[in-house]
Amino acid sequence: MKKAAAPVSVTTSRSRRGTAPAPQTAPAAARGRPKVRPGALAKGTVDAGDDVETRIYESVVASVMSQRLRPGTKLPEAALCELFGVGRSVVQKALQRLAHDHVVELRPNRGAMVAMPSREEVGQLFEARRALEAAILPLVAQHATRADFASLRRQLRAEHRAMHDYAQTEWAGLASAFHQRLGELSRNPILQRYLNEIISRCSLVVAIFQPPGNATCEHDEHARVVEYLEQGKVAQAVAEMDAHLRALEQHIRLVSPAAEQSLAGMLGLE
Repeated sequence: MKKAAAPVSVTTSRSRRGTAPAPQTAPAAARGRPKVRPGALAKGTVDAGDDVETRIYESVVASVMSQRLRPGTKLPEAALCELFGVGRSVVQKALQRLAHDHVVELRPNRGAMVAMPSREEVGQLFEARRALEAAILPLVAQHATRADFASLRRQLRAEHRAMHDYAQTEWAGLASAFHQRLGELSRNPILQRYLNEIISRCSLVVAIFQPPGNATCEHDEHARVVEYLEQGKVAQAVAEMDAHLRALEQHIRLVSPAAEQSLAGMLGLE
């Protein structure tokens, strides 16, 4: 990846408080795998039968999503080997998976570090997402049933409650789930798969760079998209979604405060 450019301006949104059980969306390769239990590992120990490679992967993802591991943080192989009690080959496989999902960068002779996307790369990512969602919405209007729209509205009510009562790193997953549900309702598994992948990458960027207290997705904008789709106003729904995603992109700041914790602390292992 390229070196980060100047910060993108931020428009703040309503502040949030509290806690919730819903996790934020993680990279696609992480979903469906066993959850990491941060802090469950003692230094230099391994639980028999556990997939340590997956635990390393999940630990790094969870720490990045919760903003403990900041962009540019180095992930030395030797330190990871010591923390997880494994050899270099296991750590290298985990780092390769993380690089595949754009969570870390692997640089020759410099090792691994948490990814630092440039403003250009973030712009290209959101450009692709806008194009995908613009293709999906007409299919939702074509295929969604009355029961599907009722389900979407229930999901929006849960989202609305979460955005007022839950912590930012917890309720953001509900916002992403709304977009993923639209992908399901398109009844096109290929578009759905691409959308899920790009939502994972966008969620990662937002989790890293959006300042605390900002809404990842505004509930009212989601509600208007559903209203337009239910009324058959496809062009209006596409325009609303485009504006919604552009606003989400504008809330991102490509800055990275210097880390003050140890690597073990940032990974939740202390």
